[in-house]
Amino acid sequence: MLSDRVAFVTGAGSGIGAASARLMARQGAAVALVSRTAEELEELAEQIRGEGGRALPVSGDVSDEESVVEAYAKVLEEFGRLDVVVANAGVNGRWAGIEDLTADDFRSTLDINLTGTFLTIKHAVPHLRRQGGGSVVVVASVNGTRMFSNTGATAYSSSKAGQVAMTKMLAVELGPSKIRVNVVCPGAIDTDISDNTQADNADVMIPVEFPEGAIPLTGTESGSAEQVADLITFLASDAASHVSGSEVWIDGAQSLLQG
Repeated sequence: MLSDRVAFVTGAGSGIGAASARLMARQGAAVALVSRTAEELEELAEQIRGEGGRALPVSGDVSDEESVVEAYAKVLEEFGRLDVVVANAGVNGRWAGIEDLTADDFRSTLDINLTGTFLTIKHAVPHLRRQGGGSVVVVASVNGTRMFSNTGATAYSSSKAGQVAMTKMLAVELGPSKIRVNVVCPGAIDTDISDNTQADNADVMIPVEFPEGAIPLTGTESGSAEQVADLITFLASDAASHVSGSEVWIDGAQSLLQG
């Protein structure tokens, strides 16, 4: 599905990013693994190589422009091209009422989630154009697109809504260059993103009492990172060659109840 392609995956140290990198490598892509967690990247790279794949671990901070530019330079030096970008790096940040949420709290979340996405795509575009096109997949969230029940998630939701708007704008702008841009909006997924959450107000208000739990499709069972990776890999591939500017929810219908 991705033979001879080169994919650049941010937030690849764990969760959705790691699952996407593994799957893309199995589908034939050479994968650049980008994250601030060097040790996790090395472990994942060894796993991919052990399965016969190609992987390049790259330590980088998506919120730092110089770091992003350097990361792409390393990838181009190693693999010579760029075809796929997965802008997945993100944090939950601080969840708190707006009176308690500081400007620094708000800014730090947007720096990684929104500015990081902007920088990741901005500096990919020249390389994608050189190849005659490519695919960009942004990882956002249902929280900020159609679900606003998680109180205190002002910074997080704002950053995720911004990612969706950015995706649609860039799909129009970059379409003539044959660069597709789509956004995946996961619901509850079993990852370790809660490790970077400071939750001062964790109340969740669900306006509908659903007898089998909060997720109609699976009850109380969250989705998996591998399921999201399946969707991301599809959007990255030629199987989605006429899909661009789309926000795709993967939440087991959760956000139809919580919102």
